[in-house]
Amino acid sequence: MDRLHAMNVFVRVVETGSFSKAAREFSITQPTVTKLVAAIEERLKVRLLNRNTRGVSLTESGALYYEKCKTIVRESEEADNIARLRQNQAQGLLRVGTSVAFGRRVVTPLALDFMAKYPQVQLDLSFEDRYTDLVANGIDVAIRMGKLADSTLGARFLGVNPWIMVASPKYLRRHGTPRQAADLARHPALIYSSVVGDDIWRMSTPRGEAVSVPVAGRLRSNNLSAVLAAARNGFGIAAMPRYVASDSLQSGHVVEVLKGHTLPEQEVHAVFPSPKLVPGKVLAFIAYVQFRLGPQWWDDLPKA
Repeated sequence: MDRLHAMNVFVRVVETGSFSKAAREFSITQPTVTKLVAAIEERLKVRLLNRNTRGVSLTESGALYYEKCKTIVRESEEADNIARLRQNQAQGLLRVGTSVAFGRRVVTPLALDFMAKYPQVQLDLSFEDRYTDLVANGIDVAIRMGKLADSTLGARFLGVNPWIMVASPKYLRRHGTPRQAADLARHPALIYSSVVGDDIWRMSTPRGEAVSVPVAGRLRSNNLSAVLAAARNGFGIAAMPRYVASDSLQSGHVVEVLKGHTLPEQEVHAVFPSPKLVPGKVLAFIAYVQFRLGPQWWDDLPKA
């Protein structure tokens, strides 16, 4: 027997003065209501109600039990309402996971703006380049790059992360500017080593033709800031996300190379532990990030 449900039924029997009225409220049969009340009396070994042709009345023990049940039922309803309210509103602790570079340069300023917009939310930002188990690590939502593998996780598409090739004007003056993709093989490449096939740069030409160019150079790093620093200092040509190079492009420390050629862009997704019953704080954060990652979002980032 569901004890709380039985208490709720008992309370309504008392308050309506009728087994049949209580049955209609709960969409159950009158005999079911009678059995529930009888089961309570059997468990307690005490009579709670006097039944007669005019209805029901409380015994002395029943009156005491009714007052306690009324309090329990009311507090249970309040607890349910609080849980529903918290589920549907943006409030409480929100744990966000993201990669190091994207987290520092993109997610952090967006998260700070989100906190200003939603003062009832507290944020816990976790930066990690490898994918982590959301449930095991208590992550409410993670921002991930690339195509998603099939899984039981919930997911929302947020936007795209374009990549470009850059070099310093000083380097290009000394070594010449590539005019076509094949020219890259004669230049030292600054290689970001955290992507699959990092020593082969794949791109589309202005005519839409797919081209793959093997590259090599003196620097490999799994840190995009290091790759950018090498490019700014004239050590070669680098391929990287546009957002990483955005400030350096605007300041003129680097320029885009082979501008008409297109490198593969990455999809950006928000993933969360389950697609069902997603908390309001998670939905609000996803909607905010999705809005901010609109067309050319990389040009709207605050200065690093």
